[in-house]
Amino acid sequence: MSELFNVEGTERPLADRMRPRTLDDIIGQDHIVGTGRLLRRAIQADRLSSLIFYGPPGTGKTSLARVIANTTKSAFESLNAVLTGIKDIREVIERADERRRFHDKRSILFVDEVHRWNKAQQDALLPWVENGVVILIGATTENPFFEVNRALVSRSRIFQLKSLSSDALWQTALRALADSERGYGKWRVSFEEGALEHLVEVAGGDARSLLNALELAVETTPSGAQRWPPPAGADIRVSLEAAEESIQRRAVLYDRDGDYHFDTISAFIKSVRGSDPDAALYWLAKMLRAGEDPSFIFRRMIILASEDVGLADPQALGVVISCAESFDRIGFPEGNFPLAHACLYLATAPKSNTTLSFFDALAEVDKEDAEVPKHLRDASRDRESFGHGEGYVYPHAYREHWTAQQYLPTALQGKTFYMPSSVGYEGRIRDETLRKREIQAVVAMADRSDELDSLTWSASSKGREGWFKRLESGRSALLLADRAAIMGQGIARHDRVLIPAANDGLLLWESLRRAPEGLSVALVDTESARDALLRYAASLDEIERPQIVVFPAGSLPTPEEAECLFATGVFDHIFAREPWRRGAGATVFRLFAESARQLIAPQGTIVILQSPPALGERISRILRDECNALAALVAKLEEAEGAFFAGQEDPRLSWDQAMLETCFEEAGFNTCLSVLEQKEERLITARDLNAWFDWRKSSWGAFIVDMLGEERFLEAKALLSERIRQGPLVWCWKSLLLSVSIHALA
Repeated sequence: MSELFNVEGTERPLADRMRPRTLDDIIGQDHIVGTGRLLRRAIQADRLSSLIFYGPPGTGKTSLARVIANTTKSAFESLNAVLTGIKDIREVIERADERRRFHDKRSILFVDEVHRWNKAQQDALLPWVENGVVILIGATTENPFFEVNRALVSRSRIFQLKSLSSDALWQTALRALADSERGYGKWRVSFEEGALEHLVEVAGGDARSLLNALELAVETTPSGAQRWPPPAGADIRVSLEAAEESIQRRAVLYDRDGDYHFDTISAFIKSVRGSDPDAALYWLAKMLRAGEDPSFIFRRMIILASEDVGLADPQALGVVISCAESFDRIGFPEGNFPLAHACLYLATAPKSNTTLSFFDALAEVDKEDAEVPKHLRDASRDRESFGHGEGYVYPHAYREHWTAQQYLPTALQGKTFYMPSSVGYEGRIRDETLRKREIQAVVAMADRSDELDSLTWSASSKGREGWFKRLESGRSALLLADRAAIMGQGIARHDRVLIPAANDGLLLWESLRRAPEGLSVALVDTESARDALLRYAASLDEIERPQIVVFPAGSLPTPEEAECLFATGVFDHIFAREPWRRGAGATVFRLFAESARQLIAPQGTIVILQSPPALGERISRILRDECNALAALVAKLEEAEGAFFAGQEDPRLSWDQAMLETCFEEAGFNTCLSVLEQKEERLITARDLNAWFDWRKSSWGAFIVDMLGEERFLEAKALLSERIRQGPLVWCWKSLLLSVSIHALA
């Protein structure tokens, strides 16, 4: 039977005939099924978990389900929630259970208009989704978080389909007009000026509405034939009047008990969070005038008092609860006063959302169930047998009722969850909290080292012991600031992100959080770095994990290599932090820029943070500000260090910001470069000092001793040696933040 006809032999509607058959046929939903996107990878790999497609009518929810049916090796069942009930669900479950037990075959159940099922019907399906008998694919025009069983939603990944753009609708119409098998390609269809444009405009992002109108306009336009269809090759010209009659403007959906209710409370919460008391009072009045339950409003304000005001004003929670209790005692109309009281207090209170740090801790617990350190275990039971509690220091035995010791599990040493804001009450406790954390970190990290940027480079210093770090507040704040500067705010949930030099994972994990439905790709330069990152990602579902490959440091793959490795040769963002630690210079920059030019998508962004050696810390600055050295010695050393970097032939030390910008501009980019002032406290060791001032092995030391003479050179070393015995010193340097705009490419 022809695909144009249904089982009764009548012609199927154009919108049904033109449904996509493959992923490449889908128009207008590139943010979820475009190249490299999470859903596309899951469909192609036939590794689907339960899904819910949410979006306006005519955006392709059912079509996407049919594409999955055409692609998957699993059995595919389909139900319409309007026409079916519990009996139909049970029949589907029985068939699915038989397939799994007797044929070891999965079953996918597509439920259209899933929100139309009542709670009992949705509950009947839940156990079978939970135990894996069926994989649910639901489609709904209503917000699933409000209209679908919460248990079903929690076991499903939600994908929101967007209304189609005018370009996508135009492409849909042209495809229908050109398709001779399913559309109107057999005839010469033309439109009066403005007629097709009218259909596209009034369809309002709804492909079904557009195709239905197109069908009516074409098939009711006289063509010389007595009845439809006319002979192949016939001329059909659709007038503007016919187009206007074929489509009517859609009524605006307005549901006081659905999205309207939640949109208004959302506007209220966001106004309070944004400290706008006027807007907050307006939305409060609108909700009350519409008959909103005051207990619901108070409940949301109690949540906001902890979530958005938090420790910036610890009194806020008590004020709102007092207002809620007052309302319960007096009711309306006087109850409007405590409602307004709570609203205005929250809107004008200082804001902090640091209570959200709990969820970072919760996520860490989900990733790794770490053991309790021995000194924190209960000493009353197992002290003698296992040494539990041994080594614990009692804080109240100290003058400030506090002493530094390790409280986190060993595997999480240095991990920071809570970072106090500088607002309100939290601002008053910030310095003390961070001070204690710094001291604690020195104790916890005393036996750990990390190779950071050395003062200069020489063959002998390549493998030297790195700096001891004073963590976690100072170093963590610095890393987070770097990450914020690099990644900014322009990442969408469906973007594709490429991160070179990703050994530390700093940018990778943030990319996964911001683009969970896109693609995150990390390039690392060693197998050990790859293994470490994969261990961190092991808790994620396989299809959600980042793609991590070993690639030469400071370079990028070609589009062909990227296509082979990641199934896409185009990325929306390329982010890098210190990608050229092991080698820099014009040649390296130029190759990187040329490769990036081929990989970046239109409207894409490239942001790189790199610290030039010439803008690093200078011993002369430390002697002047930290050691109170004689001005004559400081001036002479400052001159010598300037000459050292100015006369460098090694490209790793001699490059500057002009060279970096020029290399990217030569590749056709429009660049914007800013200089970031950086500083942190560092503990310098005697071993570090000896490495710098050994003029037989250190290139910096050999140059400086020639310029200063041995007496002054050793005097500088002695001053610095005395200073580092006193504790950490402030280490200052400058980093370059290079932002590349794709908009102005030649």
